[in-house]
Amino acid sequence: MASSSIQKLSREEFRRQKDLDAARKAGTAPAALDEEGRPINPHIPQYISQAPWYLDSGAPSLSHQRRPELDDNKDKLDNWYDRGARAGPAAKKYRKGACENCGAMTHKKVDCLERPRKKGAKWTNKDIQADEVIQDVAAGYAAKRDRWNGYDATEYKKVYDEYAAKLREEEIDNRTTTDLAAVRRLAKTSKAEKAADPDFGSSEDEDEDEDKYADAADAVGQHLDAKTRITVRNLRIREDTAKYLINLDPESAYYDPKTRSMRDAPETNVAPEDAKFSGDNFYRYSGEAEEVQKLQLFAWQAAARGNDVHLTSNPTAGELLHHEFKQKKEELKGATKTSILAKYGGAEYLDAAPKELRQGQTENYVEYSRSGQVIKGKERAKARSKYPEDVYINNHTAVWGSWYDKSTSEWGYSCCHSTLHISYCAGLAGIEATEASSARQLLGGTSSASKDEPSSSATQEEASKKTNDKIEQNFSKQRVGEGEVVLDREKLDRALKDEKKRKVRAAYDDDERHSKKSKSGTVESSTHDVTEEQLEAYRMTRRMADDPMANYVDKED
Repeated sequence: MASSSIQKLSREEFRRQKDLDAARKAGTAPAALDEEGRPINPHIPQYISQAPWYLDSGAPSLSHQRRPELDDNKDKLDNWYDRGARAGPAAKKYRKGACENCGAMTHKKVDCLERPRKKGAKWTNKDIQADEVIQDVAAGYAAKRDRWNGYDATEYKKVYDEYAAKLREEEIDNRTTTDLAAVRRLAKTSKAEKAADPDFGSSEDEDEDEDKYADAADAVGQHLDAKTRITVRNLRIREDTAKYLINLDPESAYYDPKTRSMRDAPETNVAPEDAKFSGDNFYRYSGEAEEVQKLQLFAWQAAARGNDVHLTSNPTAGELLHHEFKQKKEELKGATKTSILAKYGGAEYLDAAPKELRQGQTENYVEYSRSGQVIKGKERAKARSKYPEDVYINNHTAVWGSWYDKSTSEWGYSCCHSTLHISYCAGLAGIEATEASSARQLLGGTSSASKDEPSSSATQEEASKKTNDKIEQNFSKQRVGEGEVVLDREKLDRALKDEKKRKVRAAYDDDERHSKKSKSGTVESSTHDVTEEQLEAYRMTRRMADDPMANYVDKED
């Protein structure tokens, strides 16, 4: 069936269509004709003769199977946009609807390709640009997919000039002359011989480019092209252990797999001389590697200044020049130093002491005892501070800070026990006045004045000793039960009885232990509530919970 129309046929129409197709195949009925009047072979299968829905014309046809006729005018490479074409002269005034920036009617401000002006053409009416030519280029299938369609051949002139300059540079390298003027003349030889090519156009900067390449030309035997990078692979013997397998700790030295380099040592607890691999930095800065680097740097700098120095072609000459350069540098440095000293002076400040003396290292032998006394040799002199020492003012015979008052926790003078800084020294009278006005002496005088009858000298000394002990306990920082403790046997027995009574009362009233207070007098009321005997009685009678024999009872007794 050559018809491509798809519609639902009735049963009668479908039967007649079948009979017509059979008659055409048998040759009894004429064949169907397409749009151009050509007969359609009735033996063509339906899936070939039937056109798809997007090419269906409603009539029997095989045009969808034939190659479409293309217009040659659409596929030509010259049929492209005329870049930068302008439509006539520019307008004199700003037109409504034009670009606010340049004044052209063919685009808006957001699509303008010119530099944004501080004040656009809409407000200034100056420098209004002409309208662009809007072109409608009808391109076919091949023209749309042609990557070179619209290419300007004159743009290849830049590439051609670059490679021509490289060829001239190689020719300069092969010459044996080192004269810079000759190098420039050789770089300009192609200018007179070369004629302008109309296909590639002309360049006004040709002279400047040639001068640029001539200045960048290297010396004889020296080729340092910044665009060329020579990569030497850091290979190793296959039998050796790889760097990254020496230490498998991920926090160890970093290994760069791209350059196969490990700058730090993988094993930090091993000396670099004893390790299998101590890092690339160890080999890079050990031995004569540093000197070789300095020599190579000198060769590069000398070649950049126009000298014929190359370590690979003539290493001996390079090393001799480097040695001569260092000698001249030292001479110039010494001459500069001499001239500066002759002009400004100050040579006496340059004579520094030896390093051993500056660090205090001498060969004087000094032997000390366990107590710190010098047994053999001479003791090192003590370093003096920058502040004045042993300077006595205001009739003092000692410096400030030579005496410390324990009762008031203040510093003072040991000659007069004065705690006022920069005070006048009173001597022994000041010491007696300080002791008389101390809190310890005042408390002792109060307790002795409260007694009615005068006591004997022994009784007074004993009372004074007790008072001083209680005052020392009050003002000192020593805790109860610390240090050497002297216990009174009678007070201890009395404290044991009181502790047992207290524990009996504590079974009925737990608050009784907090209501016990001292009522002996003024001095004792200012001391600690717990005495040494009471603390010892508490320790002797308390029950140890962690004692395994605490609950032991002898049944035989």
